[in-house]
Amino acid sequence: MSADRLVIAIDGPSGSGKSSASRGVAKALGLAYLDTGAMYRAVACAFLDAGVEPSDEAGVIAATLGANLEISTDPDNQWVRVNGRDVTTAIREPEVSAKVSAVSTVAECRANLVSRQRAIIEAAPAGIVAEGRDITTVVAPDADVRLLLTADPEIRMARRQAELGDKVDAAQLADQVLRRDSDDSRLVNFTTAADGVTHLDGTYLTLPETIQAVLDLVAQARP
Repeated sequence: MSADRLVIAIDGPSGSGKSSASRGVAKALGLAYLDTGAMYRAVACAFLDAGVEPSDEAGVIAATLGANLEISTDPDNQWVRVNGRDVTTAIREPEVSAKVSAVSTVAECRANLVSRQRAIIEAAPAGIVAEGRDITTVVAPDADVRLLLTADPEIRMARRQAELGDKVDAAQLADQVLRRDSDDSRLVNFTTAADGVTHLDGTYLTLPETIQAVLDLVAQARP
């Protein structure tokens, strides 16, 4: 681990708390923060804006490769833009959530976004906390700290419901949390910790406790 730079990779299923925990860790350590899932969602906005159907794999690939994608790495000021449009709010809408697997389950799309994510990680001077589904194994397998954060499905559903409120009904909630996990697991494993990756079960942990658990791992890893 470099004394001047720190990279933390956090993976986990939907609703595990990885985004909130990652932002909290980044703030505590003065690091950048990368929500890689937001990049997949932004590309979903791009292909929907272009009138491409999710079933049109070639169209989705073209939209991904051609997307002008910008994303903030400031944990205190998160925003995402695609092709000049601010989609910070739009990427969280149920329609986009329902279509994002059309991007995340296509190998060519993942390869393109992984390349972009690696560039963002490399460009962070002090280091970064990057979170998603394949960060510990594909995007940043050499990260200083690698963590898989999980939680029981019922807890994950409840957390996502609290986040979205009345924007989604029960069927849409299950689609966002369980169906997307099932779809994405065809290409990446984010339910079992790979060799060298620490597994943290956050089912019964509060957000501050989860953040502290990650900070404790960082402290153990520092020389």
